[in-house]
Amino acid sequence: MGKNKGARVVITLECSCRNLINVNKRKKGIFRYTSTKNRKNTPSRIELMKFCPLCNQHDKFKEIK
Repeated sequence: MGKNKGARVVITLECSCRNLINVNKRKKGIFRYTSTKNRKNTPSRIELMKFCPLCNQHDKFKEIK
């Protein structure tokens, strides 16, 4: 029997620049990070500032699904 994994879940963070039409974009596509969060401490969706190589700058990454 395995242990219960608890409140930590794997989340996907997606760049918010995917909806913007930017002239300085280097590539087309969507960039995503994966991370974990504690469901009990942060029940709402999180936003983090991360580097997006498609935009070549730091942007807000929002949690999806």
